[in-house]
Order: sequence, then structure tokens, then C-alpha cells
Amino acid sequence: MKNKRLLIILATVLILLLIPLVAMQFTNEVDWNIFDFTIMGILLLGTGLLIELVLRKVKDGINRILISVIVLLVFFLVWAELAVGIFGSPFAGS
Repeated sequence: MKNKRLLIILATVLILLLIPLVAMQFTNEVDWNIFDFTIMGILLLGTGLLIELVLRKVKDGINRILISVIVLLVFFLVWAELAVGIFGSPFAGS
């Protein structure tokens, strides 16, 4: 079961990265380069692997959910900062 979840994580990251790749073929609105794909791949894979680690190591259900939500919240904040610079940090190129 554990290795199956890792394969699911890898497949999900690949499928999510294919969405902007396909969109780039049909519109000029999506303009990603290799750096964008690399950063998003690292973010998605890191988030998936952190949640997998939580599922393997944390036994209490409430703590599992709480830590997973925190990991997802950090992912969404980093994603939003990189996408539009909501905090205006140098991290986003502002």
C-alpha cells in the first residue's frame, strides 16, 4: 500500500504538470518556461511527499489531519506568492 501511494503521488504530480503544458498549446494566456515547471514540480512533489510522511509517521487521526492541513496551507501560500506576489516579497520577484 505504501509504494502504491508513492506511485499515485508521482502520477498526480505528472498529471497536474500536464495541465499547463496542454493549455500552452491552445492559448497564449499560459506562458510557462522550464523554470516554472521545475518549481511547480518541486512544490507539488514536496507537498505530496510531506503528506505521505505524515500519513506514515503520525498515528493520531486528529494530528494527522491538522498537520496535513498545515502542509497544504503552506503550499497554497507559497504558490500564491509565486503566482501573483500577494505579500510583495522578493521571493516572488517583486
